[in-house]
Amino acid sequence: MSTLSPSRRYLALWLRRIATDRIELGRSPEPDDESARIERALVIVDQVKNAQRIVALNDEAERLGLAVNMALADARAMYPTLDVAPADPESDRHLLERIADWCDRYTPLVGLDQTDGLALDITGCAHLFGGEVALCRDLVRRLVLKGITARLAIADTFGGAWAMARYGASSIVPPGDIKAALAPLPVAALRIAPDIVQALNQAGLKRVADLIERPRAPLAARFGQKLIARIDQALGANDEPIRPRLPLPSYVVEQRFGEPIVLTQDVLGTIEQLACKLCHLMEPHGEGARLLQVALFRTDGKVERIDMRTGQVLRDAIRIRRLFADKLAATDDHDELNFGFDIVRLSALVTERIELIQTGLDTADHSADLAHLIDRLGARFGLQRIIRQVPQDTYIPEFAIAALPAHAFKTTACVSGPSCEQQSPVPLRPIRLFERPEPIRAIAEVPDGPPVRFQWRHVMHEVAMAEGPERIAMEWWRNDRGQALTRDYFRVESRQGARVWLYREGLYGRETAQPSWFLHGLFA
Repeated sequence: MSTLSPSRRYLALWLRRIATDRIELGRSPEPDDESARIERALVIVDQVKNAQRIVALNDEAERLGLAVNMALADARAMYPTLDVAPADPESDRHLLERIADWCDRYTPLVGLDQTDGLALDITGCAHLFGGEVALCRDLVRRLVLKGITARLAIADTFGGAWAMARYGASSIVPPGDIKAALAPLPVAALRIAPDIVQALNQAGLKRVADLIERPRAPLAARFGQKLIARIDQALGANDEPIRPRLPLPSYVVEQRFGEPIVLTQDVLGTIEQLACKLCHLMEPHGEGARLLQVALFRTDGKVERIDMRTGQVLRDAIRIRRLFADKLAATDDHDELNFGFDIVRLSALVTERIELIQTGLDTADHSADLAHLIDRLGARFGLQRIIRQVPQDTYIPEFAIAALPAHAFKTTACVSGPSCEQQSPVPLRPIRLFERPEPIRAIAEVPDGPPVRFQWRHVMHEVAMAEGPERIAMEWWRNDRGQALTRDYFRVESRQGARVWLYREGLYGRETAQPSWFLHGLFA
């Protein structure tokens, strides 16, 4: 049987007392005597088949002879003062996710394993901590200091690491030795269902060694294909990649500190240095960042993540620092942070190619300044709140402009001449366009001509000047009744000083016998 190359290394972390550790985190140590041992014993109970049973317990409770699945009534009969807490899977899950965030300091490939374990792909990461032995010691030491009971193992496969963490005596399996390490372990180490474990034991197959060399077809026929898949995963015949909780960044750089940093300016200075390295990584590929993330690993174990979406593809260290400075200023008004950070990581989660645009030689290009302004406002208020009016590909006035988030489209330079503004002395569209055209009463000298007077909001206006018509055929598919009447727009200035944009809806004799008039916007 061929196996995969032992180039990858996996770490399985088993938090075997996570349910009780969560409750005991706030407890103070007590004297080590018989009464104190009973008082420190803690069991977690839940309703199982109409009975309260123990689903988790701490080491003290196990030393007293209690066990999982024991009825609470039996445990109370033995120890009336036993400390009992109800099961809370949601809180246990929350603690597991916090520990997973904290383990991100060792590798970005961290996944959840059932309800009490983590899976880490540490390939190429161990040397950063002085080797696999030093990494294991550092991880366990930090968890113990936080009051978390843990066991771990490293192997060429995650299935092998999982088995060694729960059933093995060694925490590190040398590359290529996974088969020999798994052989003496019980078959339950293969991550198979309890009923299959029981069936294997009844058949006299109690160790992994009893299964490795046996023909696969009879085993699959009697115990199911799942057993064969688990054997192959543990030995490396089938790959089992880690499913990381967080998306893998396209580019990532980080800085570790021997002593935690606590000043905001130190954090921002570190971000700028990391941004320089990040930009150097993206430059050969012609890419820039659209979504940045700073991960701040606190000394108390919590990880603070700050996401920053940019309005323009960004590859500028100074601008990256300013964006995160604005973000930190919006969330923290103090010069000193509440907790120190021993790791600062900067990641580019989403990248795009940077399109180089040639601008006019005699024209100032303000697109970069505008994009930076949008990013800074977005850092303080959220990019979804920064809106730009974007022209749309339609002649219909109501739909010609759409209000979109400022980061939803690319900013390009103006290359059409000295100015991108409209050159006509008479605006083609009003400054203010009503959300809904307002009906008016109008009188025209000829049926298809401009109005000579109109009444709007109970005020009669005499027309001094009129320009038009600008005929716009409506999009018939937007009309519920399938009748889209043609509009004739006029730019009108009244003797009372109003400059308006009004239209006649419907053509005389062809579309309607009595057209209607509407006022759609104001020029001034």
